[in-house]
Amino acid sequence: MNATQMATAPKQPVRDIVDYELLFDCVHCGLCLEACPTYVATRKEMDSPRGRIYLMKSLAEGRLELEPDVVRHLDLCLECRGCETACPSGVRYGRLIEKARFYIAAHYPRSKAEHLLRWVISSLFPHPTRLRPLLWPIKAVETLGLRSVVEQILPGKLGGWLSLLPPLVQTNHTEHQPWPTARQTIDGPTVTVHQGCVAQLFFSRTNQNAARLLKAAGYRVVPMARTPCCGALDWHLAYVEKAKRFARANIREIQRIQADVIVSTGSGCSAAIAEYGELLHDDPHFRDQAQAISGKVRDLSSLLLEARLSFPKFPCTVTYHDSCHLTHVLGVREAPRKLLRSIPGLRLVEMKDSDLCCGSAGSYNLLEPEMARELVRRKVDNILATGADYVVQSNPGCELHIAAELRRRRAKTQVIHLADFLALAMDAQTGARSELSVSAQ
Repeated sequence: MNATQMATAPKQPVRDIVDYELLFDCVHCGLCLEACPTYVATRKEMDSPRGRIYLMKSLAEGRLELEPDVVRHLDLCLECRGCETACPSGVRYGRLIEKARFYIAAHYPRSKAEHLLRWVISSLFPHPTRLRPLLWPIKAVETLGLRSVVEQILPGKLGGWLSLLPPLVQTNHTEHQPWPTARQTIDGPTVTVHQGCVAQLFFSRTNQNAARLLKAAGYRVVPMARTPCCGALDWHLAYVEKAKRFARANIREIQRIQADVIVSTGSGCSAAIAEYGELLHDDPHFRDQAQAISGKVRDLSSLLLEARLSFPKFPCTVTYHDSCHLTHVLGVREAPRKLLRSIPGLRLVEMKDSDLCCGSAGSYNLLEPEMARELVRRKVDNILATGADYVVQSNPGCELHIAAELRRRRAKTQVIHLADFLALAMDAQTGARSELSVSAQ
């Protein structure tokens, strides 16, 4: 090896932090920078994918230690994976940042407060039966009309967290009316709607509307008797073994009901299930099953487009927010827009930076509330600039986060899940009002 080759040869890793060879797919072109929400917000190189890859490489090669500043830059990543869409070199950034976080979880001494918060998120949110009783006092306060007061007087971050919850008390409930145009067949593929964990509490109507739409489009819908959490929350918190347990439980149930297609109203859940093959790649008992399940994941909008589901006239102006994992992991961008444009009388107005993360990102808005608030303010600025009546999106986390900011601004624009909006449009032909999920404005 000559001197030039020695100078350019990569160093060998001294720490097993990431899949080291994947770091060299990055050619440092910088095309990812404007696709990264944290870089757009801070304009700091180390808060960009390129900067974080440099940090990971330096850690792996022993040129950096796990100092607080280094961990801070890596923690601030939302894992939205917008950089993967922008990258011309196919850098697998999502895999890199996840492995780095697993290493941090095992070797970095976080504060007791940080450990407690992560433990609480993992112990409550993936388990609806644990979370539900905690909502009862909030519902009581809301019934008395005191929720806004409580949000203001709660200490620290608690008030901000409470503001993220949707209204828990609904009035004027109406029963669903049948859709005269609904058609069902026994010949189509069998579809199951994964209910999610938090979605079971706050977006049960969204899940029901998704099933109604699929049935109206001619698909056979079979319910899961028990829907475990998809595992995404624990996966991203680096509780890998717990995430694997959730994945195995989902695989068993999906195999039991023999579903051909898996749909989730949460794009983060869809992305997690689509990556079960990677999560369980080293499990000899579930590896092949996980890979097969991953291949069954489809998006609601794509299925409805393929079935050519038709809608009645529904005059309104809408804009569309791209949920991160739907766009950047599953690659679904045009299908929801085509579906919306197929509704007679509807006007679709594109917003600026529609695919830039809103700041929700699973539990990110609980762990990093300041950055999350900055990003949702930018998002809502762009939403309101369109003058839309509705902002349609495909992920419950996005809906909760954007709805909270719209409430703070007393805006008239409503944020609504695609399944709920399509049900609203379908119900227009009967004069019925579709019952929306609790976070609808």
